Amino acid sequence: MSWLLPDLILDADGVRRDQAVNVEGGLITAVVPASDAPADALRLTNTALAPGFVNAHSHAFQRDLRGVVERIDPANPDDDFWTWREEMYAQAGSMDPAKINDVARRCYRQMRASGATCVGEFHYVHHQPDGTPYDRPNALAEAVCEAAEAEGLRIVMLLVAYERGGKDIPPTPGQRRFCDPTVEAYLARLEAMRVWAEDRPLVTVGSAPHSMRAVSPEWLTAISTYTRAHGMPLHIHADEQPREIRESLEWYGLRPVQVIDAAGALDHRTVIVHGTHCDDAELDLLAERQAGVCVCPTTEANLGDGYAPVKRMFERGISISLGSDSNTILDPIVEARELEAMARRTAGQRNVLVRAGDSGPAGALLEASWDAGARALGLPLPRIAEGAPADLIALDLSNDEIAGVADEHLAAAIMLAGSCQLVTRTWVAGA
Repeated sequence: MSWLLPDLILDADGVRRDQAVNVEGGLITAVVPASDAPADALRLTNTALAPGFVNAHSHAFQRDLRGVVERIDPANPDDDFWTWREEMYAQAGSMDPAKINDVARRCYRQMRASGATCVGEFHYVHHQPDGTPYDRPNALAEAVCEAAEAEGLRIVMLLVAYERGGKDIPPTPGQRRFCDPTVEAYLARLEAMRVWAEDRPLVTVGSAPHSMRAVSPEWLTAISTYTRAHGMPLHIHADEQPREIRESLEWYGLRPVQVIDAAGALDHRTVIVHGTHCDDAELDLLAERQAGVCVCPTTEANLGDGYAPVKRMFERGISISLGSDSNTILDPIVEARELEAMARRTAGQRNVLVRAGDSGPAGALLEASWDAGARALGLPLPRIAEGAPADLIALDLSNDEIAGVADEHLAAAIMLAGSCQLVTRTWVAGA
């Protein structure tokens, strides 16, 4: 890949026509007038060239739960997140390095085809089913990273810390392979993972204490100290379920975000995953600490979790990124559109998530899909500009979803009326 000549460029700076893009060594090295492009430039007819979308939260192995969990169990007629979790544990229990590599490759192949060029993989299946470490303690995480590399997808391996089943509650049999015996053992694996990834251009590493249920405040403090010293992102599930909040109040007299903050683990590097049931005090705390939230709308809907208070997050200036989580649906545009849909349902009005200076919500949805996701994972902001990573997608301007739309309305048509069917090609690091 060298010179690309699309009909137009669409990124955070808007729509630009008559531009050519040069790519070398995985980076964009020039953006020049189309008239300056060489004669052998690759002409992308009926194409908008855009940065790829960032998927900030995935559990790749859960892709194989599709269909399996979409039925009523007579023994559990009141199916909810907690009954779903038992099916997920059974799926996790069946994984070995070869199997997790296979499901991750299939998941990432479709993820890339849908227009995602980077994934934050919140990985917690670590050891053998009885909790015994593999000879290579990070064998499963390495297998997942190798799947991303094989499919040409940039990955941030968010290595999960898991200590327990809850305060003073040992891990269940289904959780044993997630757990490390001490926080020092976990940090040793995190350090080994970081070193393993150093010479892998598509792989970087972050930390992910699973939740305030699964790790103690002492673990949170130690992990945060390590990640701060190494400039790593820290992701943690919080406020996904009302039961989680009740337990947090019972155990600590605090809500989950407040527990994380009290442990010293809430700052600009921190991303709260879900935040579905955050109250105003927690949202104020997130804004004050400049922490982000990763919302996973299609999974939260699938699990019956509810939906995040995105309007209140938006009003506070909290950075909102997006994730496909259980990967039942892999469509970054649909995922982003659900942010505005949730805000509209809450407000009872249209065009809610509108940034200052914007005419509608498309800018906020693209911000969530691009910049917020990149910030959440510690990556460069997606741009079609000199020096930016060549993580790009081609969007079909002749597709009936957006055909005939004027340039000024193109971003809105893509994000509010389009889908991943628009994506015809994806490049990661120029390939």
